[in-house]
This record gives sequence, structure tokens and C-alpha cells, in this order.
Amino acid sequence: MKEYPSGAVKLSSGPLRNRYELNKQYVMSLSSQNLLRSFYMEAGLWSYSGNGGTTSATTTNLDGPETWHWGWESVTCELRGHMMGHWLSAAARIYAQKDDKIVKSKADHIVGELAKCQRENGGEWLAAFPESFMHRVAGGKWVWAPHYTVHKLFMGLLDMYTVAGNTQALDIAIGMASWFHRWTGRFSREKMDELLDMETGGMLEIWADLYGITGRPEHKELIYRYDRRRFFDALLEGTDVLTNKHANTQIPEILGAARAWEVTDDDRFRRIVEAFWSCAVSKRGYVCTGAGDDGELWMPSGGFAARMGVGQEHCCNYNMMRLAQVLLRWTGDPAYGDYWERRFINGVLAHQHGETGMISYFLGIGAGSRKKWGSPTRHFWCCHGTLIQANASYEHPVYMEHDDGIAVNQWIPSEINVQARGTDICICLKQDGQHAVYPLSNWNVEGMEVITKVHVPAIPAQRPDRFSYTLTLGCSRGVEFTLKLRMPWWMKGSPVIAVNGERVEGSFPPTSYCSIRRQWQSGDTVRVELPKSLMAETLPGWPDTVAFMDGPIVLAGLVDDERQLVGNPEEPATILVPDRERNHSWWNAGYYRTRGQEAGFRFIPLYEVKDEAYTVYFPVVPKS
Repeated sequence: MKEYPSGAVKLSSGPLRNRYELNKQYVMSLSSQNLLRSFYMEAGLWSYSGNGGTTSATTTNLDGPETWHWGWESVTCELRGHMMGHWLSAAARIYAQKDDKIVKSKADHIVGELAKCQRENGGEWLAAFPESFMHRVAGGKWVWAPHYTVHKLFMGLLDMYTVAGNTQALDIAIGMASWFHRWTGRFSREKMDELLDMETGGMLEIWADLYGITGRPEHKELIYRYDRRRFFDALLEGTDVLTNKHANTQIPEILGAARAWEVTDDDRFRRIVEAFWSCAVSKRGYVCTGAGDDGELWMPSGGFAARMGVGQEHCCNYNMMRLAQVLLRWTGDPAYGDYWERRFINGVLAHQHGETGMISYFLGIGAGSRKKWGSPTRHFWCCHGTLIQANASYEHPVYMEHDDGIAVNQWIPSEINVQARGTDICICLKQDGQHAVYPLSNWNVEGMEVITKVHVPAIPAQRPDRFSYTLTLGCSRGVEFTLKLRMPWWMKGSPVIAVNGERVEGSFPPTSYCSIRRQWQSGDTVRVELPKSLMAETLPGWPDTVAFMDGPIVLAGLVDDERQLVGNPEEPATILVPDRERNHSWWNAGYYRTRGQEAGFRFIPLYEVKDEAYTVYFPVVPKS
């Protein structure tokens, strides 16, 4: 399969777009001055003194230190500057999605200022920290992840070029690559392997991306210099080199291997990616949110129950989603779309505060977990960066091009406009407001009509047992192609699929595609009903301990300790009953309360938890 260019897909109105806008507001609230401060300092373009401060001609903001970025972006922190790259990536995607000229202007200005800093540094080196950090690493002395920080900056610059069309950003990246090519050229293979074992960030991905753009031999050479052979070769041998290792060190390296295969056609890189997925996901398993990590480390297979600690890290969640998208593109296997969906609903949405837009670094699922929220300018954890990238990219994985047409991989309300087979094609994906759930959809004008008029179709008496969608096609002329629809893993029963009211016959099991080939005309509609149910999912290795899910949505019990529940997990209705299911013009998914338990309590979707204590996994015993 093939991804469509950024900007081809637009989010439809609703809560997801509201979250997208919340993220955009945060992105734009971060001032250029604060984002650039450490870069100015390293380039000798800024100084501060006194109460009001003095600045060079390069800067204009005279705010004092109380307004600056602190935490991991502090001028005293070795990781400073990582947020800049994330910000540029997010800004490029927001511009592509919204065609927002203000966002583009601000991002272009920042790129121009980074170019000034690079010139002051001699024309190649650019970072928010000095070159000496790299020399310290080469000398075997610990520095807090300089490759990681540079990787994020590179990624932001290349996104500004490929997504937002800023050619100056590519020039900066090429200059930086010259520095790294010369620097790494000093090292033997053994020395380079030692260096990569200390810390590599996602540099392999950057060199592959850059080589894919320029085709220059020195950029291809950097791919192979940053080939972390000791890690990759062990994966290829089938060794578990993940357990208790830092997950967000390894996932970016595998994303680099994936991109390296795409630009070099070296089959070894693809086999590395496949071996990693087997070790990290297929053999290890995962908890109900999709995570195989806790506290940033890979958990041992079968040993998850002993690791119910601080929980999954947002960076790992986001980067595993990126990897799943790559594998879906390579293979067309809908299981990767299932995985992406699980981690989107119970990761990206659950890590973000639905009102403030802030990030929870970790997402616990053990007894008495709480989300710790970051602040707009005082923390800047690594997850702040992946927060703004992930929430600027909802729409990207919804549709993909396949050999014979268009695939709908994610059921996110959106619209795509593309040209294919010599005609303009538009597909608008909507979720039925009366067979939908907040925050994937909520009330609208149609919802108001349903609750005020008596001659329209009746509202379901109880919370619907299915999600319903309508795809409306528009095309400048009749066009034949195959529309593929992902049937998700959580379906309970047979889906109902109809084209222009006529049911499509066939068997469409979970984790498959329904393929519809026809001569499409403008105005054709496809109705899709995906049945769901309340279900209990066991904790790997602990069959008597379960999490509850409403379709793809992980539920959180609002209790601050472990509670033993009584009932049959194969029949979760013996344990939970619907609660607060209706809210004016829309249905609330995931709202339940216990029944027949020693003490009653409520469940809500994990993504709706804000400051409450909560528990996700519960031991269940049969009723005596």
C-alpha cells in the first residue's frame, strides 16, 4: 500500500478535530523566542542581563527568565533543543492539514533563524548544545542523548521540506549531514559500534530519509555507518535483546532500519524490522492498551503482572504506531491497522488531557494509577514532543492507496480528495451520530433533529451495540476501482455493509478487509455497521485477571486500590451494567458500573480519566 500526501485527508468536524485544534493552539502558544533561545546562545546571537534583559539584534523579546521554557528545555539541561524538532514536524503537518498561513509563516521564520545560527557556527553544525557534547560521547563520557536531540531537529527540518515545501530546511539538514559525515569518518568500525551502543537516537532514519531525497553517496554512507550491527544482528539471530532494555532507544532505531530498506533495497534491513516486531509484539504480547513496555523498559513475556508500575510511555506508544503504519504499508495486513487503532484510542487519546491538551508522560494500568500531567512550559519531557506530533497526525493513516484502489484503514471521520485513474475522487467518512461514541463523534445538527422530530427514524432505545458509518463518494466521472474496508479485531458478529442500500453479501471476519469493486458514481454511498460488545481481555500470563473493553475502548475503574470482582469474565454483563449511557444528543461509550459486588464503583473510558485514581486490571473469581 501507499500513503497519500500530507494534506489530501482532512478531519471532519467533531471532538477529534477539537482535540486537533487544542493541540494547534498549544503549538502556536510556544513563542519563537523561547524555542530558539538555546540555539541563539550556542551561536553567540543572544545574551541576557539585568531585570529586563538585553538582546542582540537577532531577537526582540525582552521577557525575563520567568517566561522561558524550563524542564528538559532549560538552558542548563543537556537534552535542550529536542522540542524544536518536534515543533517543526507538528507545524508542517498542521499547515498541510489546515493550509494555515500563520502557522507556515511562523515555522518558516524559525527555519530562517536556525539558518542564521548555522552560519554563525561555521555553516554545518547546528544544535541547541555545543559540538563538545559529541566529542565527549566519542571519548566514552556520558552525555544525555545528544543523538536523540539532533535526530528530532533533523526530522523537523526534513518535515518542513517534504511536507511544508521549505527548501531552506533541506539546505540546513545537508549542512548538518556534512558535519556528521566528517566526524564519523574518524572512527573505525569497532569504535563506531561502541559509539552506537552508547546512544544513537533515530539517526539511521534521518540518513535514510536524507538519502531518499538527495541520492548523494555520502548520505548513503552515513546509513551504513549508523547501522547498529550488535543490536540488529542479535535480532536476526532470534535473541531476545529487548527485555529490560530501554524501549524508546530501540524503536527509533528500527524505524531507521525500515526507512533504510525502503531507500537502499537492502533486504537485511527489512528482516531486522520483521525480527523486531516478532520479538517486541508477536512473541511478547501486550496489555490491553497495546503496550509491551512499562517505565520505558520492555516487559518480559508472561511477566506483565509483576510490572504494573508507572505504565506505558507516550513516546513508545507513538513510535510503535509509526512502525505499525510502516508494516501495514509494506504488507497490507489489517492486523497492523488493528494495532494502530488500539494504541491510538488507548494511547494518544488517553495520554492527552481532553481539556488542557497537556501530556501524561506515563499511562499506568495497575491498581490506583494516576495520570501526572505536564505543564505548558515547565516540563518539556520527551513526551511533550511526541504529544504535538501525534496530535497533528490523526488523519494521516485513515486512507491508503492500494494496487487496485483505495483502502479505509481507520474509522476516523474525515474526507479525502485525490486524483486517480484520470478522475478526481472524494470520499467523505461520517459516523452516524446515533450509533457513535464520544470522543470519536458527538452530537450535531442531525442529532438535534432526532430528539425533536417524531417523523424521523427512532433513536435506539439503549446504547447501540454497533458503530455505524457512511462513506459518500464524489467523482468527476464514473470510475472503477476497489474500495477496501478494514474489519476491526473487536467486531462481535457479522458486519452489515450496503452500497446504495443494497447489502454486500459475503463473510467478513475480524482483522480482514471487505473489498468492493464496482463502477463508482458520484453520490454513491456505503453504509457500514460494525457490531461491538462489552468484553473482558485477560492479562497475558494471568488468565484470572482481566481488563474490560467496550469494542476498542479500554475501561478504567474509578477506584484507588485493587478490587477482586465476582462473576464470569466470559460473560462480562454478569459483572458490569451500562451507566450514564446517554448525554443529551449522543451516546457515551465505556460508561458502566459494577453489579453484585461487595462495593460498587463506576467505569469510564481510559481516555476520559483526568485527575481521578483508577484501576484497569481486576482479578475475577466465580460466583460461589
